[in-house]
Amino acid sequence: MTDLITLGWRERLALPHLGIDMLKAKLDTGARSSSLHVDALEAFERNGATWLRFSMTVGRRLHPRSVRCEARALDRRVVTDTGGRGTERWFVRTDVRLAGLCYPIEISLTDRRHMLFPMLLGRSALLGRFAVDPSLSYTQPRPHPAYAEPVARVANEHHYGPLP
Repeated sequence: MTDLITLGWRERLALPHLGIDMLKAKLDTGARSSSLHVDALEAFERNGATWLRFSMTVGRRLHPRSVRCEARALDRRVVTDTGGRGTERWFVRTDVRLAGLCYPIEISLTDRRHMLFPMLLGRSALLGRFAVDPSLSYTQPRPHPAYAEPVARVANEHHYGPLP
């Protein structure tokens, strides 16, 4: 068996290709997919492909700032919540930096303003890399701002190879 890094039920992570150098996330092994809060979302066409333009607020308490992002749409899927209600959501693929690792994940874009965490990291993003101990919180140091790429708020479609 591979040695897994143990994380807590909540951690800090970065989404460098979206210009987000630090974000608090809830790690949820009961959720298959990951989701990210967006304040506004707009789909548009670019070179024959569907792209998404979205914005979100980060650093809410001390220094809130709006981050505007663009990413190529990966897919549009129905996501079922814990109450059994399904909603159709847009998905994008981008890198996440967590516990010294950087790897691509799929994230649905949705309104999470009434949730405690702007991001939920589901089991498909954790699988094979991490174990989650629900008695722990914030086991990893804050992502260093130098890891973020604030000028690269447009996720590079070539970075991830061809999309399905």
